[in-house]
Amino acid sequence: MSFALSAGVTGLQAHQQMLDVAGNNLANVNTTGFKASRITFSELLSQTIKKASQPTSTVGGTNPQQIGSGVGVSGISPNMTQGNIVNTGNSLDLAIEGEGYFVLSDGSSNVYTRAGAFAVDADSNLVDPSTGYLVQRIGSVGESDGFQTGGDSNVKVPYDVAIAASATSEVVLAGNLSSSDTFDTTQTQRLSSNIALTTSSGTAADSTTLVSALDQFSGSFGTTDTDGKLYVTGYQPDGTAVADTTGLDVSATTTLGDVLSYIESQLGASNVTASVSNGKIVVTDDTAGYSRSDISVSYTSSSDGTDSLTLPAYFELSTVGGEEVQNVNITVYDNLGGTHTLSGAFVRTDTANTWDMVLTSITGDVSAITPDNRRIEGIEFGTDGSYAGLDTTTGDTAEFVVTFAHDASNPQTISMSLGTAGQLNGLTQFAADSTAVAQEQNGYEAGRLSTVSIDNSGTLIGTFSNGIKKEIATIQIALFQNASGLEGVGSGYFIPSANSGEAVATQAMTGGAGTIHGGSLEKSNADVASEFVSMIQAQNGFQANARTITVANDILNELTGLIR
Repeated sequence: MSFALSAGVTGLQAHQQMLDVAGNNLANVNTTGFKASRITFSELLSQTIKKASQPTSTVGGTNPQQIGSGVGVSGISPNMTQGNIVNTGNSLDLAIEGEGYFVLSDGSSNVYTRAGAFAVDADSNLVDPSTGYLVQRIGSVGESDGFQTGGDSNVKVPYDVAIAASATSEVVLAGNLSSSDTFDTTQTQRLSSNIALTTSSGTAADSTTLVSALDQFSGSFGTTDTDGKLYVTGYQPDGTAVADTTGLDVSATTTLGDVLSYIESQLGASNVTASVSNGKIVVTDDTAGYSRSDISVSYTSSSDGTDSLTLPAYFELSTVGGEEVQNVNITVYDNLGGTHTLSGAFVRTDTANTWDMVLTSITGDVSAITPDNRRIEGIEFGTDGSYAGLDTTTGDTAEFVVTFAHDASNPQTISMSLGTAGQLNGLTQFAADSTAVAQEQNGYEAGRLSTVSIDNSGTLIGTFSNGIKKEIATIQIALFQNASGLEGVGSGYFIPSANSGEAVATQAMTGGAGTIHGGSLEKSNADVASEFVSMIQAQNGFQANARTITVANDILNELTGLIR
């Protein structure tokens, strides 16, 4: 009778624990990343009343006679299967689909969790806001940009960090340059100074204005010093280089008309006509068609050095000479993030299947653009219309050089990406209309971090106020040989046990780790229906074992009555 009582007691204890497990699972049915547990029972050691006997020549063998002593809990193990992933809309909520655990640190040891409801603290650390534990990263992503600190595995989300401006170094061009289109009237090349010359009264200068009367002139000419010198360099329409070594003597009697005449003499009096329009010096070819004409002017002070003359930084190409011209425009950036509109033009040359690209103008504080650095010569195309590269005989490079006034000692080189020679991935030359455009450039202004997202590999992507996206950090994921062997320590955290194996650090989508979903959380994998069934089973088992004890007690009472 004692066996029935003790077995009943163990049954009550075991089913009470079964109810405890089911109750805990149900209590955490809405806990982020919770893993439900499962209880398993096993029979306790049986008492052998009679051992088994083996068969003899006359009788068969007999089985052992045993009475069990009840039931015990053989194991309570977590169910590590994937919970449902739900969208939250919070970019810093993270969920792992597949294997792996987020790694968090309290500064002395790591814990591991599937609950990814993270936030940023006052020190810009990515943390679990319920405990303050710091999310860990892996690799060197973000260190070169100063977002992360080498040797520190905590994840920084640098809302307080700005990224410096980046000067444009490349412009990508693509589209068609027509092999057959022509203007109704061939264009005549026209150059215009980028600044207007004015007099002391603020009115536009004309050809009769004295150079010494210009607002752009300062100082005076002495009676004993030599005159100032104005030099003109550039190219004549046929491409002949102009190298002015003599210069125009500028004195108190020199007029703007004298300057115009000197410009004509240097570029060829029969080639161009120089004039003044609304204070701007204008140089116009005398013959329409493809032209290389360009001009740059400079001034050297008189011997006593008391005079100076501010001249145009460069001459804009207000009209590009040729039978077919395709204009392009794009916004570019200087090293401080200042914006400038770069305007260029493709012009078909007199050589078959060959074009030039010229920088016609650029807005902003331009200090200088020299004629040698504003034209890309000999852009060639094959007979199939594909880009064939630059004419090697000219030795030209596909770039422009601009000097901005705020950084006059460091000219900015802007390369033009025209495509891959022999392919159709950039510029082409077909019989269709000209459609070439400047597609993109790689510069940007300064900016601050505005939003953060995460990709499936666990890399945090920061979007800055200037539209630039930068990789900030890569979230560390830990894998275990036996995840069911992890030991829970509360708050949805686990630590390794003797049977889980040590953590293997990796990142999502690598080494068997799952993928990470940003703006999402993994829900509890506790199933309400299953837990209700477990509770019913626990209740029935408890009631049955209680009945065993009741019946055994009644029998004992009956025996006690016989003794009386």
